[in-house]
Amino acid sequence: MNKKEILRLILFNLIFIVSLTLLTYVLRTNGDIKDIFSGFYAEKDDTIDVVMIGSSPVYPFYSSPMIFDETGISMYPLSSNVQRPKAMIPLMEETLKTQKPKLFVFETRMFTFEEGRMYENMAFARGVTDNLKYSLNRIKTINRLIPSKSEMEERMSDPLNQDQPKDSYEERYTYYFDIFKYHSNWKTLALPSQWKDIVYEKSNPRKGFVIRDEVGPLEDDEIEDLYLKSKSEEVVPIPKEQEERLYELLDYLKANSINALFIVSPYHMTDDQMEMFNYIKPIIEGYGFRFDNMNEEYDELSVDFKSDYYDYGGHVNTKGAIKCTNHLISLLKEYNLPSHKGESGYESFEDAALLFRQESKEALEKIEYEVKNGIYAEK
Repeated sequence: MNKKEILRLILFNLIFIVSLTLLTYVLRTNGDIKDIFSGFYAEKDDTIDVVMIGSSPVYPFYSSPMIFDETGISMYPLSSNVQRPKAMIPLMEETLKTQKPKLFVFETRMFTFEEGRMYENMAFARGVTDNLKYSLNRIKTINRLIPSKSEMEERMSDPLNQDQPKDSYEERYTYYFDIFKYHSNWKTLALPSQWKDIVYEKSNPRKGFVIRDEVGPLEDDEIEDLYLKSKSEEVVPIPKEQEERLYELLDYLKANSINALFIVSPYHMTDDQMEMFNYIKPIIEGYGFRFDNMNEEYDELSVDFKSDYYDYGGHVNTKGAIKCTNHLISLLKEYNLPSHKGESGYESFEDAALLFRQESKEALEKIEYEVKNGIYAEK
């Protein structure tokens, strides 16, 4: 084979790899999480002051457009459903490729969950791995979140996982090349909006926030019980593996001189979860970081479990999001973050703020109507 043939072969392989990558980005299942991540990649370099990392108590709870509207602070969430604490450091490293945030905010609800439920965790791990651009960090993240086949077999022998389907494991190569997962998702090619993801940089007009206008209330006895739980001073250790992840994260933050705020969003928690947050608090504060458990502040938040949630105490609707965002704003003010209102390069945040004002007004009107007429979301 002569030099010209070798060059042609190299060129062909490069074109094939690039084309396959771009096609994969389009074929990835569309939805809120894909829009959040591709929206993050679309943000201009070095324009985000705060990055919020965590599970589903992030993107419906805290409105980046509202924060910008009130303070001029630019915030963006990197959130996905059932996002395991193992993903926090890789997501920070992904962030630092293009942004220099002055503060990371971590939602800590998932530190109370057992890592052992591997089938459920494996399914939601794709919310992270399949929404990252192809890179060495993505490979590292897959290796971190997805066990090898032998590791999975060992985990499946654990009594915690005895009720899980034995064929639930998907090998790592299906994560490295996620087109194996989505190769049959050709319907996505018919959606013009998904072709905007061809380089995985599609601007998110809501800056990662998701409007919810349904209502799912708690019963009076559930609310009374929840208030009693929120006053508990008992302490229960978090799962061992999550404690290891917490110390790993705290050591990483300290070693890299990164500022951080840890929060727990208000929700219908169990006794054990409140007691685990009591366990977490002194660990985090011992490293010099702020820990704010909003479940201790229902009255200060004016949270209403009759009208502020769309799924019966798990996640807030837009009425609840405004309250939680206001509380977060009060915390952010302690970090001397700059205001970018009226500054060149932040026009998309100004547009997002205007859109939020319009959509939240409509959502609040709908929520008020549903509460008044007893129209509730399906359980």
